[in-house]
Amino acid sequence: MAKTYKTYLPDQDLLLPPSLRDWLPENHLVYCVSDVVDQLSLSAIESVYEEEDRGQPPYHPRMMTKILLYGYCVGVFSSRRIQKRLEEDVAFRVLAAGNQPDFRTIADFRKLHLQALEELFQQVLRLVLEVGALKLGRVALDGSKVKANASKHKAMSYGRMEETEKRLRKEVQELLKRAEAVDEEEDKRYGRERQGEELPEELQRRETRIARIQEAKKVLQERAREKAASEGKDRQEAKPEAKAQYNFTDPESRIMKGSDGFVQGYNTQVAVEPLFQLVVGQGVTQAANDKQQVVPLIEAIQEQSGQRPEEVLADSGYCSEENLKYLAKRRMAGFVATEKQKHGERSEPCKRGPLPKDASRVERMGRKLKTKVGAAVYARRKCMVEPVFGQIKQARGFRQFLLRGLEKVRGEWALVCMTHNLLKFHKICYE
Repeated sequence: MAKTYKTYLPDQDLLLPPSLRDWLPENHLVYCVSDVVDQLSLSAIESVYEEEDRGQPPYHPRMMTKILLYGYCVGVFSSRRIQKRLEEDVAFRVLAAGNQPDFRTIADFRKLHLQALEELFQQVLRLVLEVGALKLGRVALDGSKVKANASKHKAMSYGRMEETEKRLRKEVQELLKRAEAVDEEEDKRYGRERQGEELPEELQRRETRIARIQEAKKVLQERAREKAASEGKDRQEAKPEAKAQYNFTDPESRIMKGSDGFVQGYNTQVAVEPLFQLVVGQGVTQAANDKQQVVPLIEAIQEQSGQRPEEVLADSGYCSEENLKYLAKRRMAGFVATEKQKHGERSEPCKRGPLPKDASRVERMGRKLKTKVGAAVYARRKCMVEPVFGQIKQARGFRQFLLRGLEKVRGEWALVCMTHNLLKFHKICYE
């Protein structure tokens, strides 16, 4: 007797139209993304289309926003990969309700509405905080270098630019002499009507490279003047260091030392609360270190979350007299490491006796973190904020920006942090 199996008829037509809600579990991430986006104001995006009557009707902005955010949630960042998922992945197809925009449409939507999408971070954050009835108390700050959409091998130092420019100018002079000699020879042989074609192309190629190098030098010179002005030095006398770098692919990115060595990238910043590990403030900077990021990050928390933190935890990269003074002035309790600590190294016990009256804020903070209470509070920093970068970089695979330029990178980082919060919201309310 033949074995009986469950019915399997792959070519049979469906007798009734299927409901998309039946294709996935009720608690699927797709429905969380859809429900949240339905609560957001997309007026900044929709207004772009309302006055446009030409051509075919555009895809619905809410649907496009949903598939873009869902893509970032599940580690599908490129528009080409999103298009492929819209063809093959049930979750993407459910979210798009059968629509299949191509990769160019998806990429153009992200590019056109990047600022509006960046501003959605604030809407999503406040919605999640409200649903969770969460009031900010303690927050932890941290930064991580993320690779730019540019190779560090496309960068050139100021010193090398000067050497290369001199070499190219010498080559141009030699080519001009050769061209003149060739012209004279051909004039004698063929007459003055014939023109050479190969050498001018070589000249044009070198002249173009010289022009690009000169433009790059101007940028580095302006950076040097700005740095001098910020340090109270003579702006006009400032000159770039020979090692100052300029990247020809993404000029706004910088060479930075990351956990895996030097990268051509940006310094991403987050502030995280301890209960759900929500990103409650975020930003991107070109600065290689975190010393100047306390003030902008605290301001970002207040602007983006609408709340003011009470305690701030940060590693030694954020420690300075100015930063500690800023926290004290705003009556925020600071727990900021004053020096780097090796992995597994224990802090020395707090010495007895009062500090000198003229002790600096940094010295007082160092003493504070050696007390039992201070050490216990600061120990929470690592398990609050460091897992967030792990979840973004390792779990979702976001290790490099797709877009170029500081403003676009800031918009993309807001998308990454927004979708991190969506994943946390899904875990809180849907699982």
